[in-house]
Amino acid sequence: MISLEVNGKTYQVEVGPDVPLLWVIRENLQLTGTKFGCGIGACGSCTVLIDGKAVRSCQTPAGSVQGGKITTIEGLGEKHPVVQAWIKEQVPQCGYCQSGQILQATALLAEDPNPSDRKIGQAMDGNLCRCGTYPRIRMAIKTAAKEGTRP
Repeated sequence: MISLEVNGKTYQVEVGPDVPLLWVIRENLQLTGTKFGCGIGACGSCTVLIDGKAVRSCQTPAGSVQGGKITTIEGLGEKHPVVQAWIKEQVPQCGYCQSGQILQATALLAEDPNPSDRKIGQAMDGNLCRCGTYPRIRMAIKTAAKEGTRP
């Protein structure tokens, strides 16, 4: 039995400690905003926040995050400034990568509320977008930085 705090709620799940957090989130908790992309931590679709840091949930054993505060895209909510910036800048096309992109951007802005283009590029490197909306992603991050990142 593993105890996890996800989006402010505590869950007890019967899984082995080595089960990837991604599968616990999707299958056990039925929070399907976190996506499976590559399974090797290279695409960023499965990004969640653990204690505010962006982490690839497909490569994170569920047992290793007991005691941490896990945030999924559902935990940010529609009113979060980064989500609002994504909408304002019309970032999504297919939308598959967006939850991971948004959470990575949220972690970046928590660390640096006014990142340079270089810092944005470094932070977002490894979050892949098949539709190629990278310029819009950059604009949304700048918009969120300008308008403030606190809900």
